[in-house]
Amino acid sequence: MWQAISHQLSEVLDRPFKISEKEAVEGGDINECYCIGDGNERFFVKLNDREQSAIFESEVESLDALNESDCIQVPQFIHMGTTKDKSFLILNYLPTKVIDDTAAYTLGQQLARLHSWGEQGEYGFDYDNYIGLTPQPNKWRRRWCRFFAEQRIAWQLQLCQEKGIELGNIDTITSRVIQLLMNHKPKPSLLHGDLWHGNTALTVTGPIIFDPACYWGDRECDIALTELFGGFSQSFYDGYQSIWPLDEGYAERKDLYNLYHILNHCNLFGGSYIHQAEQLIDKLQLHGD
Repeated sequence: MWQAISHQLSEVLDRPFKISEKEAVEGGDINECYCIGDGNERFFVKLNDREQSAIFESEVESLDALNESDCIQVPQFIHMGTTKDKSFLILNYLPTKVIDDTAAYTLGQQLARLHSWGEQGEYGFDYDNYIGLTPQPNKWRRRWCRFFAEQRIAWQLQLCQEKGIELGNIDTITSRVIQLLMNHKPKPSLLHGDLWHGNTALTVTGPIIFDPACYWGDRECDIALTELFGGFSQSFYDGYQSIWPLDEGYAERKDLYNLYHILNHCNLFGGSYIHQAEQLIDKLQLHGD
């Protein structure tokens, strides 16, 4: 496998690349991750089963979109390929450390600039992609309430139901979500889509975000997720607010937006996330009258 990766990388670089160093690094629960080098240059490699190559393809599409904005640093795509039984993605390698308060403020500002960048009249993305291992549909919609209700909440509820996880009547919950968002018409913003603290870091050239699941949606979705699993300092929010303050209604929508990620965790991990989803659905009164 590594010989095949070395051969393909040599072709991409147009010079011989012989792996002389290989170190496993933390990369989450989805992929095996390594830093490889030949003594001159180092790269970050993600590995997964060959049939999971579509996940890497969608990641490249999201990285391209973020890179186009030129608002915030993301990993640079080098190569994507397959071996006999593996698919792999190669990115540039940057040593990283945990973001400090100063960098968090900068990251908040950069995210606000990303969210205000670009002109898009609808919500969605040119490609369907993945949130973790879960397919994420992104069909373009003119109305945010319908996009979020149908392609985020209803989609996850349907996946839960197929796994025997019953959280309520899907049509009823979807209708309630539409009602709650009916009068909310946010500017479509390019979102990272999976912005928890584990997908951020600090490099010598400033903050970096990675593992995106991009689409054009309500910027509050990104901000809400930063609060769901913690890990972002107040400096991050101060930086964001200094560029583009959040609307007053954000606090009312935050739990609704995070329900999407809780439902996704139900699908991926089950367990306590099922109870958490039930509690959140009750809190939001999504079962109807």
